[in-house]
Amino acid sequence: MSASATDRRIRSLRPPKPVVDVWRAHGSLVEEERRPDGTMERALTIFLAGAECPFTCSFCDLWRWTIDGPTPAGAIAKQVRDTLETSLPAARLKLYNASNFFDRRAVPDEDLDALVDLARPFAGVTVESHARTIGDATLNFAKRLRGGARLEVAIGLETIHPEATRNLNKRLDLERFDHAASFLRDNDIDLRVFVLLGAPYVPPDESVDWTVRTVEYAAQRGADVVSIIPVRGGNGELERLQSVGHFAPPTLTQLERALDRSLALARGTTVVTADVWDADRLPACDHCVAERIDRLRRLNIMGTAEERMDCFACEGGGH
Repeated sequence: MSASATDRRIRSLRPPKPVVDVWRAHGSLVEEERRPDGTMERALTIFLAGAECPFTCSFCDLWRWTIDGPTPAGAIAKQVRDTLETSLPAARLKLYNASNFFDRRAVPDEDLDALVDLARPFAGVTVESHARTIGDATLNFAKRLRGGARLEVAIGLETIHPEATRNLNKRLDLERFDHAASFLRDNDIDLRVFVLLGAPYVPPDESVDWTVRTVEYAAQRGADVVSIIPVRGGNGELERLQSVGHFAPPTLTQLERALDRSLALARGTTVVTADVWDADRLPACDHCVAERIDRLRRLNIMGTAEERMDCFACEGGGH
């Protein structure tokens, strides 16, 4: 994919990229996750290093964990193998490569046999990929896993706000997302969806509403899991957008409201969670931030309503 003028501007505003060792995963995490049938599942997430995504979204912060150029053959398999040697047992393996699993620049064909073998102990495997990469390669990988792990594909829908969709530089419209969701459903592959809170070009006072509407849209198209992700600044482009009034950092209160409202509409068919990674960086009251993040973690696990806490240090007594 050739770089557009917008791509070049976004990349030019980034701070220096950290040095990334493509032969080592840059992290892993084991956590309990709720599934649509109400069961709890232990998931191991491996944060992989590899080629950068070519789509250059305006809100992206994952480019920090990528390399310039294609992923060398063998690197992804080695990262997974080395992590599994020291990780706790889990039922689900999540391979997040900060790019697109079905882009062969990011995950070479040469690694797929090893990944299928490494996935055999797991009941489910989750990978992330742009909706435009979903197709025959997805189906082929799912078929190779069957008899072992069940495939789940995570797709960033981000927002259904019309102006934001046109301006995120994601090269994704709703028709393309719908086609990918239908393809996965028709081929018995599970769907996980990422939704943004605080997407650029969404007015701040409408941010929660559009996040909830996007969660509902994903659920109606068969999403098994929807994760609400607050947009995190620091990539240069978001700071530029903020300076011209097209972006405002989301707050912890907005994340709470978005999750509370989304849980009310999910009705047990879709698991909705809030991404609390770096949630302590969100604008919030210093007196209650830890308790509020703990509440979000409980909601992620339980999936049931819980009264929001009051804090008299917050403006109005219930920030």
